[in-house]
Amino acid sequence: MVNLVNLEAVGKSYGMRPLLDAVSLGVGVGDRIGVVGLNGGGKTTLLEILAGIEPPDGGRVSRGRDLRQAVVTQRTELPAGSTVRNAVLDPLGVTAEHEWAADPRARAILTGLGITALGVDSAVATMSGGERRRVALAAALVQELDLLILDEPTNHLDVEGVRWLAEHLTGRGTALVVVTHDRWFLDTVCTRTWEVVGGRVEQYEGGYADWVFARAERARLAATLEEKRRNLAAKELAWLRRGPPARTSKPRYRIEAAEALISDVPPPRDSVELLAFAKRRLGRTVLELEDASVSVGDRTLVDRLTWRVGPGDRIGLVGVNGSGKTTLLRLLAGELEPESGRRIQGQTVRLAYLSQELHDLAGTQRVLEAVEEVARRVTLGKQEMSASQLAERFGFQAARQWTPVSDLSGGERRRLQLARLLMAEPNVLLLDEPTNDLDIDTLQQLEDLLDTWPGTLVVVSHDRYLVERVCDAVYALLGDGRVTHLPGGIAEYLARRDTMVAPAPAPRATAAPATRSVAAEQRAARKELARLERRLDALTEQEESLHQALAAAATDAERLLALDAELREVLAEKTTVEQRWLEVADAAE
Repeated sequence: MVNLVNLEAVGKSYGMRPLLDAVSLGVGVGDRIGVVGLNGGGKTTLLEILAGIEPPDGGRVSRGRDLRQAVVTQRTELPAGSTVRNAVLDPLGVTAEHEWAADPRARAILTGLGITALGVDSAVATMSGGERRRVALAAALVQELDLLILDEPTNHLDVEGVRWLAEHLTGRGTALVVVTHDRWFLDTVCTRTWEVVGGRVEQYEGGYADWVFARAERARLAATLEEKRRNLAAKELAWLRRGPPARTSKPRYRIEAAEALISDVPPPRDSVELLAFAKRRLGRTVLELEDASVSVGDRTLVDRLTWRVGPGDRIGLVGVNGSGKTTLLRLLAGELEPESGRRIQGQTVRLAYLSQELHDLAGTQRVLEAVEEVARRVTLGKQEMSASQLAERFGFQAARQWTPVSDLSGGERRRLQLARLLMAEPNVLLLDEPTNDLDIDTLQQLEDLLDTWPGTLVVVSHDRYLVERVCDAVYALLGDGRVTHLPGGIAEYLARRDTMVAPAPAPRATAAPATRSVAAEQRAARKELARLERRLDALTEQEESLHQALAAAATDAERLLALDAELREVLAEKTTVEQRWLEVADAAE
């Protein structure tokens, strides 16, 4: 099959720094590819070369004839003076209100991205950066396309919007290349993963969980990989395996392989020990709101709310954009006074608040100086480290620690802000969208620190993985002025939201007579399932044999190449059979 876009030996450098070095790859029809890697490692550059926005320094980029593509990157700008209607609907030839309302795709996209609430005649120039990004995304999605290229499309969406976008993208046949740090989105949408690392692009089958598995397996087999990266990959894999059941719907052989990798990895945290330690540090009272109310204009966001955040509580706070999550966090932080009622803070509380705004730091300061300005050493749980070691945990390697703050990107400033907060050794952390602009490796480092952090934590985030991993309880703002506890977590929140916004049921159509009984279909599915499992067992044995052969041929380069090619074929077939297994398993139930 001919690819939509091909890169052959493509190279790209900025100054003396090569971001891409002799990269060859292709995007096929219907591919859904997630691009991951460190911030500044070349992900956006790769996307812009694929899209034709940036020319390569060397190599060749070829595209299919009459390729229909749309691109939404961080540099995408909407036409000056345009409205939502101009940007999204006019290119479709839709003018009247009833026309776009009757167009299922346009209506679903505008509603799903929360743009209908803004108004189709709203001027783009008066919107926030996040709202403009959503309009640009809608303008791309309404088109009939062969290829869609997106850079961080989930950054300005709430949990509900991220789920809608994932369902929309998986439901259409458009090929997709997407850079995102949202791991739930990667796992749900992507069938392949590209990791941009050291100028190369490593290719993996599957989404985020499969990529983590492959990295952990590679680390196990290759002793040359860094020890800390191996430990992080194994720990993340352990959490994925122990997480919600939906994330473990893998064939038996895949689960067994994962369990072999994580058999000696401890749980992410000892909640009982951390809670006991937090109570000793914080006492009984941490943060409390009594009969507190806050309004914005004519909207009451918090209505006579009484809420207690206790020692060791680890709370995730969710809600649609504009529901009042940031307002509630500011209320807890003491940055906002309630219109009625009161806020109580415990005497032993040392509070740190990470807002969505980037606070100005002296541009002439070096990164390490900015961290050491707070403290030179820090103890986080059982971990003691220097300012330099903590900076490294947030992606500032030794050489980068001497970079002036003025030269940092937005994502790097965000990481520096987090490092400074933790250097102060707070015992209460309030985090508002802490994952914005962080790459996946830095997210893993942050989660690793929070896993063993003995204090009270309240997190506002649309990152489902972060909330599910570091929080023990989820609360939601559902528009009634209260804070609602959700024992079922984010899944319960989405189910409640579905009920709240569900349209009236359509008249039931008369069912067509069944051409084949359900029982017969289940029997056929079970028969095929048994055949697929036998084939998976055979492929697993073949894969294990090849791994042993690779280890034995470590010094024979020619033999290694031949074995590696054979292993790739086995893994490709195994992925195909696994996918079919998952499809048939649903029918067999």
